[in-house]
Amino acid sequence: MDFSLTDEQKAIRDTTRAFIDKEVRPLEQEVLLRERQHRVGLEPSELRELQLKAKKFGFWGIASPEEYGGMNLPAVTQSLIWTEIGKTFIPFRFGGDADILLRHTNEEQAKEYLFPSIEGERISCFAITEPGAGSDAANIRTSASKVDDHWVINGEKTFITNGNEADFAIVIAVTDREKGARHGSTAFLVDRDMGWKSEFIATMGEGGPASLIFDNVRVPHRNVLGEVGQGFDLAMEWIGRGRYTIPSQAVGSAERALQMAIDHANTRETFGRKIGTNQAIQWMIADSEVELEAARLLVLRAAWIIDQQRNPRHASSIAKLYGAGMVNRVIDRVLQIHGGMGYTRELPLERWYRSVRVFRILEGSDEIQRLIISRDLLRGYTKLGAELS
Repeated sequence: MDFSLTDEQKAIRDTTRAFIDKEVRPLEQEVLLRERQHRVGLEPSELRELQLKAKKFGFWGIASPEEYGGMNLPAVTQSLIWTEIGKTFIPFRFGGDADILLRHTNEEQAKEYLFPSIEGERISCFAITEPGAGSDAANIRTSASKVDDHWVINGEKTFITNGNEADFAIVIAVTDREKGARHGSTAFLVDRDMGWKSEFIATMGEGGPASLIFDNVRVPHRNVLGEVGQGFDLAMEWIGRGRYTIPSQAVGSAERALQMAIDHANTRETFGRKIGTNQAIQWMIADSEVELEAARLLVLRAAWIIDQQRNPRHASSIAKLYGAGMVNRVIDRVLQIHGGMGYTRELPLERWYRSVRVFRILEGSDEIQRLIISRDLLRGYTKLGAELS
């Protein structure tokens, strides 16, 4: 069993690391300063400038198919890239990637939504979560009723990432109430100028998601994404993607934080000696390293399963559950090792402490991951050790 990376994977990882170190991490102090002055972090235009710089490095559309001008990198390689991105708290991501669900667009829709998204000319958001349907996605209430050649959408979505910036949304709405959301929902491409509104939601992390309000929003039938009644399946496809990208970022954040702890333990002195000589500090560092390496292998295995074109649900849920918990525990220990300084806004630790907490909620909470994992085993969908057979 060979755990080594290929030369290509190492080159891509190292190039990503060089870009993040040179272009992104130097902006952290500026962002922390802006936040202390109660200003926003980086503006969308500044993030866009970073993406264009990355394009010169050769990074554009890491997940987009080659026929759309992307790199179409394997999942393992993408995971390595997300890990490097996770080493900074700047909300950066490489440009040129459209929402994965836009690959289901027809030829006409692709011209209007897919290609402009890849070029960075349009911004999308995915809208399924509702005030009464978070983890229970099958309980959505937003409805779409057919009127002539249009659908009329009514309802509210909440905690929608990019909802404040997007100029169109991929909306999951119930189109057949008798079949319910699981079998009777549909995905729609809904432009903002069709009438939906967004409201900012303040959170403990950076930026903020949005609530989207749909009040008799009329959408042409040609804007149905995929097939009528296919909405829930498309939603699960979207959610499943985040179950390996999120823990990939978690690995990067934990790795950088742990290195900060090691450096601090080797320089900070109390009572006449380095704090790294104290067993309490040593054990926190050791426990963090064990959890970090376990998460790294779980994430890469989930990505490898995707590359083998096998169903990644079970492995991705394990990686998401463990990785999200791991980074919260590691950063908590690292902040503790730094003492009062770690609690200030002079270091990125308190920022990470706030921002990584959402990893245990995004794209399926801890509880949902446990439900999936246990159900797969109890119902015989997955056998113990099956991934090694």
